[in-house]
Amino acid sequence: MAQVVVVGSCMTDLVSCTTRLPKPGETVIGHKFFIGFGGKGANQCVQAARLGAKTSMICEVGKDSFGNEYIENFKRNEISTEFVGQTEDAATGAASIIVNSEGENVIVIVPGANLLVDSEDLKRAADVICKAKVIVCQLEITPATSLEALKMAHASGVKTLFNPAPAQADLHPQFYTLSDIFCCNETEAEILTGLPVGNPEDAGKVGSLLLERGCKLVIVTLGAEGCVMISKEDPIPKHVAAGKVKAMDTTGAGDSFVGALAFYLAYYPNLSMEEMIRKSNFIASVSVQAPGTQSSYPYRKDLPRDLF
Repeated sequence: MAQVVVVGSCMTDLVSCTTRLPKPGETVIGHKFFIGFGGKGANQCVQAARLGAKTSMICEVGKDSFGNEYIENFKRNEISTEFVGQTEDAATGAASIIVNSEGENVIVIVPGANLLVDSEDLKRAADVICKAKVIVCQLEITPATSLEALKMAHASGVKTLFNPAPAQADLHPQFYTLSDIFCCNETEAEILTGLPVGNPEDAGKVGSLLLERGCKLVIVTLGAEGCVMISKEDPIPKHVAAGKVKAMDTTGAGDSFVGALAFYLAYYPNLSMEEMIRKSNFIASVSVQAPGTQSSYPYRKDLPRDLF
């Protein structure tokens, strides 16, 4: 039985590498192009699986070549495809990504089949959702479906990890109260609260505000600066720094972090949250040192033994 269940998105990444990002209306010449596997849900599931988690993905892809390839990708990563639907009503989701030489990126996503994940998909997967240790949700599928998945998990006592990405300013209030762990980055935090986040102190203020909305524990990720965590039990913000590395491509680093955190929540529940975050920071920092999204995610065998 899957210990980590992800209800979320699959995207085919179409990646162009350039020395700098184009300005509006400008054409720049790139030096590399490749197609990869992405989508927040699938990314998070793949990272958890590569660390050794038994995982199941609940999602929709198109009946097209990208969809067929995605199902094979799940199988290669030993992720259960029992609840991966294939539809003729929409294309597999796609993301156009431009990455500059500093590893910064701009991304346009076309959700496609991801928006067809619905209540019926959740009902079919009810047993696996309700028997998991951790369920992970985001907002690249219809928000109502993510909310329903969180309700199902919450009612069964399954730990809920919610990543409000891409963020919505008018997020349904139940997302806050149903999330055991609410994990957002600086941009998402600002969209949700209206407060800009430029440093750990700002992140702490945002975290306090999100606790007032009903969150139990908030993590604000800060890229190279690590994370700030704050909880109802310990309302003093705590900055968990990340090690310094030379970033090649930051695409998907946040998803690597969330997938790693889901793994630790499921398999090492007795670790302190600070320790889980520290280990997840390390894994995400490994991912930014290689190109691509899932292609950059480390496997357990390639990581230091003290992480496990």
